[in-house]
Amino acid sequence: MAQGVEERARTADRSDARVGQLPRPYLLFLGDTVEAGFAKTAFGLRDWAPELCIGEYALPSARISLGLPKLSPSEAYDRGARALVIGVANSGGFIAEAWVPALVDALEAGLDIVSGMHAKLGQIAELRYTAERLGRRLIDIRTPPANIPIATGLKRSGKRLLTVGTDCALGKKYTALSIARAFAARGVATDFRATGQTGIMISGGGIPMDAVVSDFAAGAAELLSPAAAPDHWDVIEGQGSILHPAYAGVSLALLHGSQPDVFVVCHDPSRTRLLGDEDFAVPPVEEIIDLTISLGRRTNPAIRCGGISLNTSSLSDADATSQCDAESARLGLPVADPVRGGPAFDALITDCLKA
Repeated sequence: MAQGVEERARTADRSDARVGQLPRPYLLFLGDTVEAGFAKTAFGLRDWAPELCIGEYALPSARISLGLPKLSPSEAYDRGARALVIGVANSGGFIAEAWVPALVDALEAGLDIVSGMHAKLGQIAELRYTAERLGRRLIDIRTPPANIPIATGLKRSGKRLLTVGTDCALGKKYTALSIARAFAARGVATDFRATGQTGIMISGGGIPMDAVVSDFAAGAAELLSPAAAPDHWDVIEGQGSILHPAYAGVSLALLHGSQPDVFVVCHDPSRTRLLGDEDFAVPPVEEIIDLTISLGRRTNPAIRCGGISLNTSSLSDADATSQCDAESARLGLPVADPVRGGPAFDALITDCLKA
């Protein structure tokens, strides 16, 4: 058993090393995106790795901005950028044909291209030929490590926290990063475990869960959070939602494979319909709590909810505080916006760390 755990750790280390060699700093490409939820990679890098972000670059039809300097690829190169990162996370992970001329311009300007899309950069002939001609790199982050094992479901040492959500793109990554940072500030041995392209770019390692063949997804979650010291916490970035018609599969695999002792439900109170699937309503928080406990008990009978993370970015400070207080009273759990921090978030962290 111990030898198997060590081999899994070595495999995870090889994946981390590959990602850690990205060319930096970045010019963040927004494409023709008109909705902020579909540019979460760009926003995540801006918020959690600002020292790596030189500026932003978008097509004229784009309707969002990161608030960074608007630069052409050549201007960004002159300011020190060495890669253009595709900051879009659209449904299906495709690279639009309308983006290709802009990506070619980036290669011509001296930049490598880093992508977290499902579509592979090298499969686009114009990009491949241009990169080969100029000696540039096309780097696909959404590539899982080789030889992922099938999950065992067996209990591992160490402690784990998983962020789950009522929908996609509403704060699971931000919440996990905030919790990992807060744990570390309290002197708790902690690792943030990235499961999506943005988290991998921020942290330098991880496994892109939605690129793993489904039979091996729970095994990938086990590989990502191996056996550890009894007082060590892995804070695992959640993906999708267990009640999302399109993405529930990866959510369930993460739940079973990570075997969380604690989970935190992430929710945006301003959102009523599922992102990218508006025929379905966003489920209530309590339904996600009950379902996560019911399904999570399969691999960890002691699983519990540590609290709720509310994305209150659309609210004023006063309204955000009022909303968190009301939900906490209604649910009987700590409720906070991790980005705002404060006493409510401190209370959530305390509850998560309870024995």
